[in-house]
Amino acid sequence: MAKQAVAKRVEVAPQVIEQEYIEQEYVEKVQVKQEVFTPQKPSWEIKDRTYILKGHFTPLTYTIRSKHSSRFPLLWFDDELNEQKELRYATNQTSPFTEDQKGEATLGHIIFSNGKITVPKSQQNLQKLLSIYHPDLNNKYYEFSKVEKATNDLDYLNLEIDALNASRAMDIDQAEAILRAELGSQVSTMSSRELKRDLILFARRNPALFMELANDDNVILRNFAIKANEAGIIVLAPDQRTFKWGSNGRKLMTVPFDEHPYSAMAAFFKTDEGLEIYRSIEKKFS
Repeated sequence: MAKQAVAKRVEVAPQVIEQEYIEQEYVEKVQVKQEVFTPQKPSWEIKDRTYILKGHFTPLTYTIRSKHSSRFPLLWFDDELNEQKELRYATNQTSPFTEDQKGEATLGHIIFSNGKITVPKSQQNLQKLLSIYHPDLNNKYYEFSKVEKATNDLDYLNLEIDALNASRAMDIDQAEAILRAELGSQVSTMSSRELKRDLILFARRNPALFMELANDDNVILRNFAIKANEAGIIVLAPDQRTFKWGSNGRKLMTVPFDEHPYSAMAAFFKTDEGLEIYRSIEKKFS
């Protein structure tokens, strides 16, 4: 009888398995370390900085607080330590905090000339005082940013283009309504070409206000009520409290207390009863 072949069992050396495990563990640790220690972009950039007084306030010279006193406090609240820290600009110190300054301090003044001050990158103590800690930041002055200014300029230019396009495509009735809000009753004597000209000039001069008025349907309704009153279709009583039909004197509505009569009439036109009156006045115009 033939003998059956016996399968040989091959054993893997334990040190080979252990070596593979160690190598894999090392690779994983290296990958983790690479993820953890990815360099981050610094939050504070070393550069020259310019600060400008807010508004149209551009005096020849203007000085802001540069050291703490009981009369003119100059303090910064530390949220982490929950305590106030005294500030002081010293030209020979690296920190704007009084407690961190060592030895004799040479105090300096912070002076804006013609509405601005430019601080070179070498004066990091003054830059950090003005950019981070000074309580007058964004109240009396702001830090100039070319990127922010370019963004604001672009936003304004886009708004101006939108306003000019809207004014060019606008019909005469809406143009009259918007200009009435801006110029008053003189629009009643203006020709259509004068209305269009002044509308485009208004859109270019103040695009934000123009777009606000263009998107306000109450402006159109107020102008409609004014035109109806000028045409004698409706009559506003001398006490500015009641609107009546011009033909028979029948009362249309009472103006609520402390409300502008034409604004109240515009709101009335939006009600079910007011809509019927609006349509009736519209027919009388045609």
